[in-house]
Amino acid sequence: MRIKQVISIGALILGSSVAMAGKLQPAPVLVTLNDDGSGSASGDMVSARFSDNDVEAMGCGIRRFDDGAGNSYEYAFCQATAADTVRGVCFTESPTLIKAVADVSDYSYISFAWNVDGDCIAIGSSTQSFYIPGQ
Repeated sequence: MRIKQVISIGALILGSSVAMAGKLQPAPVLVTLNDDGSGSASGDMVSARFSDNDVEAMGCGIRRFDDGAGNSYEYAFCQATAADTVRGVCFTESPTLIKAVADVSDYSYISFAWNVDGDCIAIGSSTQSFYIPGQ
């Protein structure tokens, strides 16, 4: 009876270890620049942060201003630098795209695109368990 208990406990411990592994899907930063100045970028923040180079970066942010007289202003931006140092950045005042930036979280995969003027025309994010760094 004691052997069955030891085997059962061992199976639980091994099963727990395997369950914690999970799928990892790194997504290094990719920046595509078009001849007309438009472009797109994608990648996940974890892969950028823990890349084996010191140039990769990926992220978005929101800036809000209030002059104290009831006038406020906000904009959002996204920026990315690939391992080959190709860089992309865009800015937006669109409430829809600002909301998309607000949806980005710690372990998000981010994609964005901009037009010839540097205005963001698309921003998306995906937060999945396989973007969380491994142990």
